[in-house]
Amino acid sequence: MPVQALFKPFQLGALELPTRVVMAPMTRSFSPGGVPNSKVIEYYRRRAAAGVGLIITEGTTVGHIASNGYPNVPQFFGDAPLAGWKKVVDAVHAEGGKIVPQLWHVGSVRRIGTEPDASVPAYGPSEKLKDGQVVVHGMSKQDIQDVIAAFAQAAKDAQSIGMDGVEIHGAHGYLIDQFFWEGSNQRSDEYGGSLANRSRFAIELIQAVRAAVGEGFPIIFRFSQWKQQDYTARLVQTPEALGEFLQPLSDAGVDIFHCSTRRFWEPEFDGSELNLAGWTRKLTGKPTITVGSVGLDGEFLQFMVNTDKVAQPASLENLLERLNKEEFDLVAVGRALLVDPDWAQKVREGREQDILPFSREALMTLV
Repeated sequence: MPVQALFKPFQLGALELPTRVVMAPMTRSFSPGGVPNSKVIEYYRRRAAAGVGLIITEGTTVGHIASNGYPNVPQFFGDAPLAGWKKVVDAVHAEGGKIVPQLWHVGSVRRIGTEPDASVPAYGPSEKLKDGQVVVHGMSKQDIQDVIAAFAQAAKDAQSIGMDGVEIHGAHGYLIDQFFWEGSNQRSDEYGGSLANRSRFAIELIQAVRAAVGEGFPIIFRFSQWKQQDYTARLVQTPEALGEFLQPLSDAGVDIFHCSTRRFWEPEFDGSELNLAGWTRKLTGKPTITVGSVGLDGEFLQFMVNTDKVAQPASLENLLERLNKEEFDLVAVGRALLVDPDWAQKVREGREQDILPFSREALMTLV
């Protein structure tokens, strides 16, 4: 199967990508004080230089007191972090690549003691107490508006430093996804109840981002059926329900859907070979990004625990067939790119035998 399909240009309005290869967002925690440094700049530059068309940065926290959940994660607010990101943008552009930040609020995943202010509890759709202490602050309507404003400001800042768009993180059991999910959203107001109501926070947030950046600045929205807390969870069970869930998000201003799955080759629903990105494209008419163990023979869950397992490079034949059939438009590569910055170039040149295998040790360094 010829690999040319991966290396055709892609255009959506003013966004022109040299290839269909996307770097998936991956938390790396190499930004002390929330500021991307010279190592981070070089990390992203190398991938653009080797043929990644679009880089989606690791999750970057928006300007809200409870947005962060992990040490050394980069911020997307404040003078020093934005100046650091501007250097990343300039380095990626100099190599002919495009880049968007993933804008992130972890919601109820945050723990007391987490930086930058250790006293701030998690914020989430519903309050949670443990031993009489508030571990998750149930968000008021003012809190909701504050978080929406933080995302809108981050998007505006992304535009002002030359980013090529933004990705809103609506997946994997973080704040926006916590509103979607009945298990974590027990609200009785207009932000709770039916899935349409539970989507209201995301819809208003997307609308605010669109208003902040104007028409023509790409908004990518990442969503998942599975959660970190429950890998078998399903937000919707049928294509019809998926369409009903996605259409309001699409109407609110999403240009591209980033459809997070663990294994891209798995059908999303019975009776069709289409994966989540395939169904999303069919239902919304919007371009989609597929993701999930691309180029590796072992999916990422095996590496969430201490293990000496190694994921070897795997055939791209199934992926290329689907891309040629236009099941989806873009392909996000995660761990294969994390361990091997030259992955795209090696694939393009038919040097699969030179691609580096992935092991947990790769997470410990930034190459």
